[in-house]
Amino acid sequence: MPILREQTSIYPETLLDELAAEPSDRRWWVLYTKARQEKAVSRNLLGYEIPFYLPLVKKESVNRGRRRSSFIPLFAGYVFLYGSEEERARILTTNRISRVLPVDNPELFLHDLRQFRQLIATDAPLTVESRLVPGDQVRVRHGSFAGLEGTVLKRRGKTRLLVCVNFLQQGASVEVDDFLLEPI
Repeated sequence: MPILREQTSIYPETLLDELAAEPSDRRWWVLYTKARQEKAVSRNLLGYEIPFYLPLVKKESVNRGRRRSSFIPLFAGYVFLYGSEEERARILTTNRISRVLPVDNPELFLHDLRQFRQLIATDAPLTVESRLVPGDQVRVRHGSFAGLEGTVLKRRGKTRLLVCVNFLQQGASVEVDDFLLEPI
């Protein structure tokens, strides 16, 4: 069975780097979609040329002896919109959005999104984490995760680095060696 290519997860490509730093009437919104509508919402936003970010991760599965690859949203039900009030209203007409939440601290939110983009780019297996509790705050010193900041978790005797979107109280964790971490 052919594997569908990965769809656009960020528009434009410079959204998290340059576009969000420029002064404009746009702001960050968190779109909570109806069930399994994240990709459809992102296609609508791409068609309207409205900036958005939908973090997608690769998922491998075996069904009836066949290996399949797909790209699924890292945070089920969430798409991150960088738009004006008019653009927010326009996407509501698609009838795919359940709620729209404004982001009160855009600098922190943008920092969190940048960290997730870097984490996804490593292609390391991620585990989605919900209902976060505070732990030791650390920064990765070396390796492919260098510069990422997060919280240390212990799962089944292994050390994991938890990177989170504080606004959503959700995150993703990845296994990391203790010696790569330094306290903040």
